[in-house]
Amino acid sequence: MRVGIPTEVKNNEYRVAATPAGVHELVTSGHQVRVQAGAGAGSAFTDAVYADAGAEVVATAEEVWPWAELVLKVKEPEPEEYSFLRPDLVLLTYLHLAADAGLTRALLDSGVTAIAYETVQPEGGGLPLLAPMSEIAGRLAVQVGAYHLMRPHHGRGQLLGGVPGAPRGNVLVLGGGVAGEQAARVAVGMQANVTILDVSLPRLRMLDERFGNRVATARSSPYVVAEQVREADLVIGAVLIPGAQTPRLVTEEMSAAMRPGSVLVDIAIDQGGCFACSRPTTHDEPVFQVGPSLYYCVTNMPGAVPVTATVALTNATLPYALAIADAGWQQAAAQDVALARGVNVTGGRLVNAAVAQAHGLEAEEL
Repeated sequence: MRVGIPTEVKNNEYRVAATPAGVHELVTSGHQVRVQAGAGAGSAFTDAVYADAGAEVVATAEEVWPWAELVLKVKEPEPEEYSFLRPDLVLLTYLHLAADAGLTRALLDSGVTAIAYETVQPEGGGLPLLAPMSEIAGRLAVQVGAYHLMRPHHGRGQLLGGVPGAPRGNVLVLGGGVAGEQAARVAVGMQANVTILDVSLPRLRMLDERFGNRVATARSSPYVVAEQVREADLVIGAVLIPGAQTPRLVTEEMSAAMRPGSVLVDIAIDQGGCFACSRPTTHDEPVFQVGPSLYYCVTNMPGAVPVTATVALTNATLPYALAIADAGWQQAAAQDVALARGVNVTGGRLVNAAVAQAHGLEAEEL
């Protein structure tokens, strides 16, 4: 199969869809690979390294998309890439369609088969292609939150770990999944006071066993969220419903009751965000102020650490890319229910129920 890897065009997106090692596996499996020049530069992979791995390096996106039968990307297509979409193309990337009606319509109109990393889900649960980026985003959330809490960045001026004789900062993590757990780990490492809220008691029990008395846990409810948000210096939104729009857990009234300069980091912004006042931001302008609080809502947080993120992403996605390249997407999906669940759109049909519900559309059976 002809596999294309274009350069990402999203704001400050430095990841690339496959490492040279991943390209080498595709080539040695008998597939042709084209990589757009400069695609790996942000992840510290040169064009020469890709060429040595067996890829054909070409100058422009126009030499990648029309040629390829399978396009591997990191982030969803930008409007400037919509013209490349076509019925005989398979696109494998993060899509987050529940929060993007325009992209959903573009994919449907084009007839492309679009498979979303974030909805690939095995029978036993879990999101294997989302997990590595959730791990990174969770760890980054505390870093960027601590940075923006500093007074020169218009934050509250609270050091999360405090010092002897001065109080520690309070970190509230909404959601105890992969991202939430990783955020808690970093916050605990910085010696903050950490509280995790989740609706799943089994998950809270597991987190309590893992962290012991280093964190507090509580079952999430509107009352408890309001109570905890009011006392927090840093709130991290790490709530996820696979494929669906994220529920808004923190209202504008709740954030208005926070202390001036408190920070809210919305990891869930790709799926619409879990704070009422959230709106997508970029690494160029990551923060905006609402009332007394600062909101950080960057939609591609792991793009800031591409040397780590590209390797982690390829480790997870390559087996699925190989399966599609080897057998074609239909046979690969028929053989693997996890991959089948990743198919969001094909032949002008929407086949993901959560995305359909988010946009008031009807989903068809794959």
